[in-house]
Amino acid sequence: MRRYLIVANRTLLGAPLLARVKECLAAGPCEFHLVVPATHAPGPFSQLEHRDHAFALRRLEEGLARFRALGIEVVGEVGDARPMDAIRDAMRDAPPFDEIILSTLPPGLSRWLHQDLPHRIARTFEVKTSAVVMARAAA
Repeated sequence: MRRYLIVANRTLLGAPLLARVKECLAAGPCEFHLVVPATHAPGPFSQLEHRDHAFALRRLEEGLARFRALGIEVVGEVGDARPMDAIRDAMRDAPPFDEIILSTLPPGLSRWLHQDLPHRIARTFEVKTSAVVMARAAA
């Protein structure tokens, strides 16, 4: 059974990520582990850390519910605000993952793409890494 680690926050409920998950399911038996980094919640930048965690927890609960409603085997957790640390923590006590799927906002809006996170993840963890990038909304 293939194991996938999905790292997402604001894009967790987006159609591109769900399409990618369905591709994984079509390829054979698999299970998913969601990590929602507790990055800055939408709104003023001066929010407190517990508000960021609460936002990430809500996203995680929504994501788990949506995946399970589709019959997808999934577990998840809120991770560190720094995605690399969130991934490291998720991998620490888990069986190996076959792939890390990073779901992110489009270029220009995504801090993760600006930081070259997909390539940094692949180099650091030596696991196949793919990025699911949300399309820009129409003006």
